[in-house]
Amino acid sequence: MTALTHGRVLNIALPIVLSNLTVPLLGLVDTAVVGRLGGPEPIGAVGIGAVILTSVYWVFGFLRMGTSGLVAQAHGAGDAPEVGAHLLRALAIAGAAGLAFIALQGGIVGAAFRLAPASDAVEALARDYLAIRIWGAPATIGLYAITGWLIAVERTRAVLALQLVQNGVNVALSIALALGLGWGVAGVAWATLAAEALGLGLGLWLAAPVLRRALAARGLWARDRLARLARVNGDIMIRSVLLQGCMTSFLFMGAGQGDVPLAANQVLLQFLALTAYALDGFAFAAESLVGQAVGARRPDRLRRASLMTSAWGFGGAVALGLVFLLGGGAIIDMLTTDPQVRAEARLYLPWLALAPLVGVAGWMLDGIFIGATLTREMRVAMIQSVAVFVVGVLILPPVWGNHGLWAALMALNVARAATMLRLYPRAEAAARGLPAAVR
Repeated sequence: MTALTHGRVLNIALPIVLSNLTVPLLGLVDTAVVGRLGGPEPIGAVGIGAVILTSVYWVFGFLRMGTSGLVAQAHGAGDAPEVGAHLLRALAIAGAAGLAFIALQGGIVGAAFRLAPASDAVEALARDYLAIRIWGAPATIGLYAITGWLIAVERTRAVLALQLVQNGVNVALSIALALGLGWGVAGVAWATLAAEALGLGLGLWLAAPVLRRALAARGLWARDRLARLARVNGDIMIRSVLLQGCMTSFLFMGAGQGDVPLAANQVLLQFLALTAYALDGFAFAAESLVGQAVGARRPDRLRRASLMTSAWGFGGAVALGLVFLLGGGAIIDMLTTDPQVRAEARLYLPWLALAPLVGVAGWMLDGIFIGATLTREMRVAMIQSVAVFVVGVLILPPVWGNHGLWAALMALNVARAATMLRLYPRAEAAARGLPAAVR
C-alpha cells in the first residue's frame, strides 16, 4: 500500500476544502441573479424552493458516507469488482429515490407549503421552480454516491473539478437564461437542472471503468451484501436525523429567547458552517485512509491514519478558533448591519471561538467510524449524546439564558467525542478482522 504521509492527507483534504468553499458562492450568485428580476417575490421563491429541495435531499446524505466507507474498505482489500459494485448499488438506491420524489412531487410540495406557508405570488413562483428542479432528483442524489466513491479512492481533485464545472455551468446558465433570455425564476431552475445532469454525467464518466467491471461481477445483488448496505446506510441516516433534530431544536429554543438572540444565533451559526467546510476535508481523509486500512487488515495503518488526520484537524480547529476570537467581530459586522444583533452576537462569540476545539474530536471520529463502517456504534453514540443535549437544554437555558443554550450545544459535541472515543478500539478490532460480535 502507498505510504501514509502528511502530503497524502493534504492531497485528499485540501481539494475538499476548496470544493466546499464553492457552495456558498453559488448561493450568492443565484441570489444576485433573482435579485435583479424586480420585487422580493423571485428571491423568496428561489430561496424557499431551494430550502425545500435541500431538506428533502438531505435525508439521502447517508449515501455519501456509506459509499465512502464501503468502497474504501474494498479498495484497501484490493477487491476491484466490489469497489464498483458498492457504487452501483448506491446509484440504484439514488435512482429509485429520485424517481419516487418525481412521482410524489405534488404531495411533497403541498406538505412543504402547509408547514411553511408563503404569499400567493411567492408560492406560485416557487411551485414553478420546484416543478422544474424536481426532475434533477436522481442526479442530485446520485452525485452523493459518486462523491463518496471518489473520496474513498482518494480522487478528491475530481470532486473539486466536478464541483467547479457544475457550479460554473449553473452560474453561466442562470445569468443567460434568467436575465439574458428573460426566463426569470424558471431560468434559474433550468440552469440548476442542467448543471445537475451535467455533474452526474461527468461523475458516471469518471466511474465508467469500475462500473463496467461491477456489472460483470458475480454476487452484485447478493442478499448478504445488500443487507450490509442497508444496515450501514440505515444507521447513518438515523444518526444524521438525530443530529439535525438537535440543531433544529437549538434554533427553535433560540426563538424563545427573543428576536434579537434568535438573529444573533443565526449569524453565529454561519461560523459553525465555516468550521464544517474547513474541517470536512480532514474527516473525509480519515474516511478514505481508515477504510483502506480496514480492508487491508492493517490496524497499525488505521491507528496512524487516525492520528495523522486528527492532528491536521486539530491544527485547523486551533487556527479557526483564533480567527473567530480575534476577527469574529469583523465577521459579525459583515453578516449583519443591525446594531442590536451585532452587540448580541458579540456576547456569545467566545462560544464560537471554543466551538472548533470542542467539536473537532467528534468530527474526526465520525470520519474514522465511517471508514471502519462502525455505523451501529455511531448510532448508539449519537443517541447517548442526544440524551446529554436534552438534559442540557432542560437545565441550562432557564438559568443562563442563551448562554445556556450554547453551553448545551457544546455539551452535545463533547458527548459525541467521548462516546465515540470510548468505542474507538472497535475500529482497530475491525482492522484485525474480528467479527462485530466479539469486538
